[in-house]
Amino acid sequence: MERVIVVGGGPAGMMAAITAAENGNEVIIIEKMSSLGRKLLITGKGRCNITSSLYMSEFIKNTPGNGKFLYSAFQNYTNKDIIEFLKEQGLEVKEERGNRIFPITDKSVDVLNCFIKKIKELNIQCKLDTAVEKILVQNNEIIAVRTNKEMIKTNKVILATGGKSYPLTGSTGDGYNIAKSLGHTIEKIKPSLVPLEVYEKEYCQSLQGLSLRNIEIKIIDKDKKKTIYEDFGEMIFTHFGISGPTILSASAHLIKYKDIDYLLKKKNIVINIDLKPALSEEQLDERILRDFKEFKNKQFKHSLDKLLPKKMIPLIIKLSKINEDKKVNEITKEERKKIVELLKNFTITIKDFRPVDEAIITCGGISTKEINPKTMESKIIKGLYFAGEIIDVDAYTGGFNLQIAYSTGYTAGMSV
Repeated sequence: MERVIVVGGGPAGMMAAITAAENGNEVIIIEKMSSLGRKLLITGKGRCNITSSLYMSEFIKNTPGNGKFLYSAFQNYTNKDIIEFLKEQGLEVKEERGNRIFPITDKSVDVLNCFIKKIKELNIQCKLDTAVEKILVQNNEIIAVRTNKEMIKTNKVILATGGKSYPLTGSTGDGYNIAKSLGHTIEKIKPSLVPLEVYEKEYCQSLQGLSLRNIEIKIIDKDKKKTIYEDFGEMIFTHFGISGPTILSASAHLIKYKDIDYLLKKKNIVINIDLKPALSEEQLDERILRDFKEFKNKQFKHSLDKLLPKKMIPLIIKLSKINEDKKVNEITKEERKKIVELLKNFTITIKDFRPVDEAIITCGGISTKEINPKTMESKIIKGLYFAGEIIDVDAYTGGFNLQIAYSTGYTAGMSV
């Protein structure tokens, strides 16, 4: 029987601890917060998007940050395994649009309670309100862990301290410093799955709080006339720019684009929003004509209520440069074409990413080149393993990042 210390009590740490304990080890979780799974509670807007129902081969495609590194981990512990684990603890799940899996109760606390129940059942010791200060090493092998309260002898440590996003949940990047002090390389920490700031701030402020569903977005490099990313779904306008599922996923792609900071400064990256993706330009024109016939004696400003959310109408009128008091039956074909163009290509220029502490996950972390992908063990220090967001892997929204946590946690727990 080995003594295994798991540093960090998030989903990766809890899964690693459970797996290591099921294999007959004495397991201690050290967590600096006063309770386990703080970040798990806020995932999926408090509902916990547990995983995705896609085939596991699709998970790598949805992980732009070093997805291939996770091949073994994803085979070791799949989406079916986490669903089965929760069912064994008495929690059923349901599938929603976009292949997202949620607890039937819509409460992330119920998912967390499944982990905590299993941790208690396996007599895993949890040292809460405890911070790891140092991992002690001799001849490249672990000999002990020093916390702010005591020294614990061990030769097996799983580091699962998370990234730098949502620091209030305890993800403050401590694990990076610990790993760095042991000789590991930390790939640059950047925000991923993060809202975006735009140059046309006044547009977004006038639309603040407006959520658009079933829209299509394209992120374009104007210089290269190249589409970097496209998606369909939901977005929301904020006081600084744009957010929502499609925008968060776009940010994960954008952060890895070559020379991105320079291109943003040059105002080279734009987002084209198709507000009516189900209609071609001709069909949209016909639709507008039908509305105009219905409102033919009204002013232009009163003719778009059926076509657009109320909040958006003043901005579209302003951008169309059509006099808002003009009678609908006086609007020319050219003016109508301008409206169609605006609705099919509502364009905003991206300025920057919001700070890392507003990101859902972190891009960057422990270099995957220094970790054995089959075991999650460090190639530098014997007995040191990694799990979850501390590793330089990151995925789109939709349950993929939590699956990375379970799969790498399980693989580390199996390997100690």
